[in-house]
Amino acid sequence: MNADLGLWAVPLAVLGGMLRVSTPFLFVSLGECVTEKSGRINLGLEGTLVFGAMAGYGGAYLTGSPWLGVLAAGLFGVLFGLLHGFLCSLPKVNDIAVGIALMLLGTGLAFFFGKPLIQPAAPLLPAIPLGAWSNVPQVRAALEVNPLFLIGLLIAIALLFVFKRTKIGLVLRMVGDSADAARAMGYPILPVRIGATAFGGFMAGVAGAYLSLYYPGSWNEAISSGQGLIAVALVIFARWNPLACFGAALLFGGAGALGPALQSVGVTEGYYLFYAAPYVLTLLILFFTSSRTKALEGAPRELSITK
Repeated sequence: MNADLGLWAVPLAVLGGMLRVSTPFLFVSLGECVTEKSGRINLGLEGTLVFGAMAGYGGAYLTGSPWLGVLAAGLFGVLFGLLHGFLCSLPKVNDIAVGIALMLLGTGLAFFFGKPLIQPAAPLLPAIPLGAWSNVPQVRAALEVNPLFLIGLLIAIALLFVFKRTKIGLVLRMVGDSADAARAMGYPILPVRIGATAFGGFMAGVAGAYLSLYYPGSWNEAISSGQGLIAVALVIFARWNPLACFGAALLFGGAGALGPALQSVGVTEGYYLFYAAPYVLTLLILFFTSSRTKALEGAPRELSITK
């Protein structure tokens, strides 16, 4: 291959961007998939994502280790998940309303505590150079993969196995499909749901750390751009299937990478419109997959959106 990629430049840039942009969607959607399998929906993941980005960046800056920053972001995500799970366990409390409130709380706290972190430079996460075999810089750049992307793929495969082949997955699905049946079998409802929500919070926190410590690799107040909310819609689109969440994350990641890809090849007019591609794609998917009979096919029956 020669350095002049010609027509291959845009697809290659989209591929590289897809591998980078899809990772936050993947982590948030997998975490929310587990949460919703338990019969609870968490719309507060956008706030957890933003706070995780701030906490991860701050943790990496203070400790000098980006992986400790990722751990800190995940632990703060667990706290947000536990708070959501506890509040939703109270009588007559709506999980959607709690999620919106925690989204605003997490975002506000991140902006407040993150002010001193806008200027300092924290150590960033490394990349795996899968394109080292090529002598073309564009190929090497496109095939740089962060370890979290591969970890996310492994988690998706593991979750599919857990849901279908383990007792933990069976109990989780039973709690999500029929709380009465799970209660009759002697399984605790609230601990399962709180644990599932805490796991979803952890995944959202890690997704936020990825944003601030790898791509785009800095902390600022506009770092998320609604990715946490899009990921919740992505779970519904994937019909609560972890591997489908992986595929959908790649699809949304490719749409999100379209604008930067055009910019990288010199398109300077109108490329900003392509930055709206993930949001337009969300609307189109919701429109074309809408159905009176199959809209909630595969949905856990205890979810508030099914009642």
